[in-house]
Amino acid sequence: MTDKLNLLTGHYREIIANLGENPEREGLQNTPERAAKAMQFLTKGYAQNLEDLVNGAIFESQMDEMVIIQDIELYSLCEHHLLPFIGKCHIAYIPQGRVLGLSKFARIVDMYARRLQIQENLTREIATAVESVTNAKGVAVVIEAQHMCMMMRGVEKQNSLMKTSVMLGSFRQSQATRTEFLTLIQKH
Repeated sequence: MTDKLNLLTGHYREIIANLGENPEREGLQNTPERAAKAMQFLTKGYAQNLEDLVNGAIFESQMDEMVIIQDIELYSLCEHHLLPFIGKCHIAYIPQGRVLGLSKFARIVDMYARRLQIQENLTREIATAVESVTNAKGVAVVIEAQHMCMMMRGVEKQNSLMKTSVMLGSFRQSQATRTEFLTLIQKH
Protein backbone atom coordinates (compact mmCIF):
# COMPACT_ATOMS: atom_id res chain seq x y z
CA MET A 1 0.00 0.00 0.00
CA THR A 2 1.10 3.55 -0.64
CA ASP A 3 1.69 5.95 2.23
CA LYS A 4 -1.46 7.92 1.37
CA LEU A 5 -3.57 4.77 1.21
CA ASN A 6 -2.15 3.58 4.55
CA LEU A 7 -2.91 6.95 6.13
CA LEU A 8 -6.48 7.03 4.79
CA THR A 9 -7.05 3.42 5.85
CA GLY A 10 -5.99 4.29 9.40
CA HIS A 11 -8.35 7.26 9.47
CA TYR A 12 -11.27 5.14 8.30
CA ARG A 13 -10.46 2.54 10.98
CA GLU A 14 -10.59 5.34 13.59
CA ILE A 15 -13.87 6.68 12.20
CA ILE A 16 -15.46 3.22 12.38
CA ALA A 17 -14.24 2.76 15.96
CA ASN A 18 -15.45 6.24 16.96
CA LEU A 19 -18.90 5.39 15.62
CA GLY A 20 -19.03 2.62 18.22
CA GLU A 21 -18.28 -0.28 15.87
CA ASN A 22 -15.51 -2.83 16.08
CA PRO A 23 -13.31 -2.45 12.99
CA GLU A 24 -11.87 -5.91 13.69
CA ARG A 25 -15.16 -7.81 13.41
CA GLU A 26 -15.44 -10.05 10.36
CA GLY A 27 -17.66 -7.81 8.22
CA LEU A 28 -15.54 -4.71 8.84
CA GLN A 29 -11.99 -6.11 8.78
CA ASN A 30 -11.24 -4.91 5.24
CA THR A 31 -13.67 -1.98 5.22
CA PRO A 32 -11.14 0.73 6.17
CA GLU A 33 -8.93 -0.11 3.19
CA ARG A 34 -11.90 -0.50 0.81
CA ALA A 35 -13.30 2.86 1.99
CA ALA A 36 -9.89 4.51 1.54
CA LYS A 37 -9.57 3.14 -2.00
CA ALA A 38 -13.13 4.25 -2.78
CA MET A 39 -12.38 7.78 -1.55
CA GLN A 40 -9.22 7.91 -3.65
CA PHE A 41 -11.26 6.91 -6.70
CA LEU A 42 -14.06 9.38 -5.95
CA THR A 43 -11.54 12.23 -5.69
CA LYS A 44 -9.17 11.23 -8.50
CA GLY A 45 -9.91 14.53 -10.27
CA TYR A 46 -7.30 16.20 -8.07
CA ALA A 47 -4.61 14.12 -9.79
CA GLN A 48 -5.75 15.14 -13.30
CA ASN A 49 -5.23 18.27 -15.35
CA LEU A 50 -7.00 19.63 -18.39
CA GLU A 51 -4.06 19.57 -20.80
CA ASP A 52 -3.24 15.91 -20.19
CA LEU A 53 -6.90 14.96 -20.26
CA VAL A 54 -7.56 16.61 -23.65
CA ASN A 55 -4.33 15.11 -24.99
CA GLY A 56 -4.45 17.04 -28.27
CA ALA A 57 -7.94 15.82 -29.27
CA ILE A 58 -8.84 19.15 -30.87
CA PHE A 59 -9.64 18.99 -34.56
CA GLU A 60 -10.13 21.55 -37.31
CA SER A 61 -13.72 21.88 -38.46
CA GLN A 62 -15.89 24.26 -40.43
CA MET A 63 -18.79 23.58 -38.04
CA ASP A 64 -20.04 26.89 -36.69
CA GLU A 65 -23.47 25.88 -35.40
CA MET A 66 -24.39 24.70 -31.93
CA VAL A 67 -23.05 21.32 -30.80
CA ILE A 68 -24.76 19.69 -27.81
CA ILE A 69 -23.59 16.78 -25.71
CA GLN A 70 -26.49 15.81 -23.49
CA ASP A 71 -27.10 13.54 -20.49
CA ILE A 72 -23.47 13.01 -19.41
CA GLU A 73 -23.79 11.18 -16.09
CA LEU A 74 -21.94 12.68 -13.19
CA TYR A 75 -21.14 11.52 -9.69
CA SER A 76 -19.59 13.88 -7.18
CA LEU A 77 -19.20 14.42 -3.45
CA CYS A 78 -20.57 17.52 -1.77
CA GLU A 79 -17.82 19.37 0.01
CA HIS A 80 -20.05 20.14 3.00
CA HIS A 81 -21.01 16.59 4.07
CA LEU A 82 -18.91 14.30 1.83
CA LEU A 83 -22.15 12.77 0.58
CA PRO A 84 -22.79 12.03 -3.10
CA PHE A 85 -24.69 14.11 -5.56
CA ILE A 86 -25.68 12.38 -8.75
CA GLY A 87 -27.01 13.82 -11.96
CA LYS A 88 -26.58 14.71 -15.60
CA CYS A 89 -24.64 17.40 -17.37
CA HIS A 90 -25.59 19.00 -20.68
CA ILE A 91 -22.91 20.91 -22.59
CA ALA A 92 -23.26 23.04 -25.71
CA TYR A 93 -20.69 25.04 -27.60
CA ILE A 94 -20.45 26.99 -30.82
CA PRO A 95 -17.13 26.12 -32.47
CA GLN A 96 -15.02 28.57 -34.38
CA GLY A 97 -12.63 26.49 -36.42
CA ARG A 98 -11.96 23.76 -33.86
CA VAL A 99 -13.98 20.94 -32.28
CA LEU A 100 -13.15 18.77 -29.31
CA GLY A 101 -13.23 14.97 -29.44
CA LEU A 102 -16.57 13.76 -28.13
CA SER A 103 -15.29 11.58 -25.27
CA LYS A 104 -13.29 14.51 -23.89
CA PHE A 105 -16.49 16.25 -22.75
CA ALA A 106 -17.33 13.31 -20.47
CA ARG A 107 -13.73 13.23 -19.26
CA ILE A 108 -13.85 16.96 -18.42
CA VAL A 109 -17.09 16.45 -16.48
CA ASP A 110 -15.55 13.53 -14.58
CA MET A 111 -12.31 15.36 -13.80
CA TYR A 112 -14.12 18.20 -12.04
CA ALA A 113 -16.87 16.01 -10.56
CA ARG A 114 -14.27 13.72 -8.98
CA ARG A 115 -13.32 16.44 -6.50
CA LEU A 116 -15.08 17.72 -3.40
CA GLN A 117 -17.59 20.11 -4.92
CA ILE A 118 -20.66 22.24 -4.81
CA GLN A 119 -22.81 22.03 -7.91
CA GLU A 120 -22.60 25.75 -8.63
CA ASN A 121 -18.79 25.66 -8.86
CA LEU A 122 -18.77 22.39 -10.79
CA THR A 123 -20.99 23.93 -13.47
CA ARG A 124 -18.69 26.93 -13.89
CA GLU A 125 -15.50 24.85 -13.90
CA ILE A 126 -16.82 22.64 -16.70
CA ALA A 127 -17.94 25.65 -18.77
CA THR A 128 -14.67 27.53 -18.42
CA ALA A 129 -12.65 24.38 -19.20
CA VAL A 130 -14.61 23.75 -22.42
CA GLU A 131 -14.24 27.42 -23.36
CA SER A 132 -10.49 27.45 -22.77
CA VAL A 133 -9.87 24.21 -24.69
CA THR A 134 -12.07 24.97 -27.71
CA ASN A 135 -11.90 28.77 -27.91
CA ALA A 136 -15.59 28.52 -28.77
CA LYS A 137 -17.82 31.51 -29.56
CA GLY A 138 -20.00 30.39 -26.69
CA VAL A 139 -20.36 27.63 -24.12
CA ALA A 140 -23.39 26.57 -22.10
CA VAL A 141 -23.52 24.03 -19.29
CA VAL A 142 -26.57 22.84 -17.36
CA ILE A 143 -26.35 20.34 -14.52
CA GLU A 144 -29.34 18.61 -12.94
CA ALA A 145 -28.52 16.64 -9.79
CA GLN A 146 -29.97 15.03 -6.71
CA HIS A 147 -28.06 15.60 -3.50
CA MET A 148 -27.87 12.89 -0.87
CA CYS A 149 -27.11 15.52 1.79
CA MET A 150 -30.66 16.79 1.22
CA MET A 151 -32.27 13.40 0.65
CA MET A 152 -30.69 11.23 3.37
CA ARG A 153 -30.26 13.75 6.18
CA GLY A 154 -31.43 17.22 7.15
CA VAL A 155 -34.76 17.98 5.50
CA GLU A 156 -34.93 14.50 3.84
CA LYS A 157 -36.63 15.65 0.64
CA GLN A 158 -36.54 12.68 -1.75
CA ASN A 159 -37.78 14.33 -4.93
CA SER A 160 -35.69 17.48 -4.92
CA LEU A 161 -33.58 18.28 -7.97
CA MET A 162 -31.08 21.10 -8.24
CA LYS A 163 -30.44 22.70 -11.62
CA THR A 164 -27.56 25.05 -12.32
CA SER A 165 -26.47 26.74 -15.51
CA VAL A 166 -23.53 28.75 -16.75
CA MET A 167 -23.69 30.61 -20.06
CA LEU A 168 -20.55 32.07 -21.62
CA GLY A 169 -19.96 34.09 -24.78
CA SER A 170 -22.78 33.98 -27.31
CA PHE A 171 -24.99 31.94 -24.96
CA ARG A 172 -24.83 34.78 -22.46
CA GLN A 173 -25.13 37.56 -25.03
CA SER A 174 -27.92 36.14 -27.18
CA GLN A 175 -31.32 35.25 -25.76
CA ALA A 176 -32.13 33.32 -28.98
CA THR A 177 -29.00 31.15 -28.67
CA ARG A 178 -29.68 30.49 -24.99
CA THR A 179 -33.33 29.64 -25.71
CA GLU A 180 -32.37 27.28 -28.55
CA PHE A 181 -30.04 25.36 -26.21
CA LEU A 182 -32.51 25.18 -23.34
CA THR A 183 -35.28 24.03 -25.70
CA LEU A 184 -33.11 21.33 -27.26
CA ILE A 185 -32.16 19.78 -23.91
CA GLN A 186 -35.78 19.60 -22.70
CA LYS A 187 -37.11 16.10 -22.11
CA HIS A 188 -40.15 15.33 -24.23
